[in-house]
Amino acid sequence: MQEENNAGYTKKVAVFWLAMTTASVFAGGQSGDVGTNVRHAGVFRSLGNPYVEKEISGWEAGIKEQGFTAIARAPNTPTVEAQIELVDQLITQRVATIAIAANDLDALQPVLTKAMNHGIKVYSLDAAVNPQSRMTHVNQADSEKIGITLVEAACDMCGGSGEFAILSATSQASNQNLWIDYMKKELEKPKYSNLNLVKVVYGDDLRDKSVSETEGLLLSYPNLKCIVAPTTVGIAAAAKAISDKGLQGEIFITGLGLPSEMAEYIDNGACPYMYLWNPIDVGYLSAYVATALSSGKITGKAGEQFSAGRLGNYTIVAAPDGGTEILLGPPYRFDKTNIGEWKTVY
Repeated sequence: MQEENNAGYTKKVAVFWLAMTTASVFAGGQSGDVGTNVRHAGVFRSLGNPYVEKEISGWEAGIKEQGFTAIARAPNTPTVEAQIELVDQLITQRVATIAIAANDLDALQPVLTKAMNHGIKVYSLDAAVNPQSRMTHVNQADSEKIGITLVEAACDMCGGSGEFAILSATSQASNQNLWIDYMKKELEKPKYSNLNLVKVVYGDDLRDKSVSETEGLLLSYPNLKCIVAPTTVGIAAAAKAISDKGLQGEIFITGLGLPSEMAEYIDNGACPYMYLWNPIDVGYLSAYVATALSSGKITGKAGEQFSAGRLGNYTIVAAPDGGTEILLGPPYRFDKTNIGEWKTVY
């Protein structure tokens, strides 16, 4: 629950992230954090993903502005095996905290438990690990609200009835799966009785595969009216596929997208509107969770409060999965009335 939502969706100039390999280390300043260990580590989903790049830039900025060292790592492809290897490497470096944007809900548990047994404070952001693998989770927005919002958008774009499909990231992505579960639950309501979810496909957050999956949907379901993509890679790929085929106005795309990538598709009508939060702020908030955990200001229990720099004060709340979480804020709608303003921001 955000108590001062004074910057969640204000325009912030991104701290541009330089491309790195999986062994990249970014060093910030030094100060007296806890003991002599002032290094905070983050393991993100994959390299080459614009959303992830923005998230890392915000996380690094938040760590460095507090005077600490930021170690940012990400695999070349979004696999959990690569993330496990990176976490193991960070354990040997004796970092103070590890933030994990997970490529799998459960598979990271052994290595994250190992990290916590070594005294490292572990928390997740963006895509959660299970509650046993973390102290708390930084969530972009209320997961149920995201699911409900995306169903409402699909219903609107289908005119209240007809077929739609979902183009997700990987089949193991915990955040995607939770949103889709809430979408399916929302679809059980009588008002959506004429709305038919025909298939969920996975583009693995790879642009080419997401395009192929979109083309497969168009071929298999000739009466398809809408595709919902709760992934920034997927929504841009699907919008391009629809635009390349000249299907704007016949099949609509909505979901979660970066304004900078989706502006042309909102302008050409392929995507009437979409939603997202500021990934820079997701990373930045996570940086303050790291330092609050390492200093002992919070332990991850519901009800605890802390300050997150320019974003204001936050309170840890109970999460639907039985753990706890910190919510950045509500999803923000982008359409023709505001996309021109936001497309240069992120």
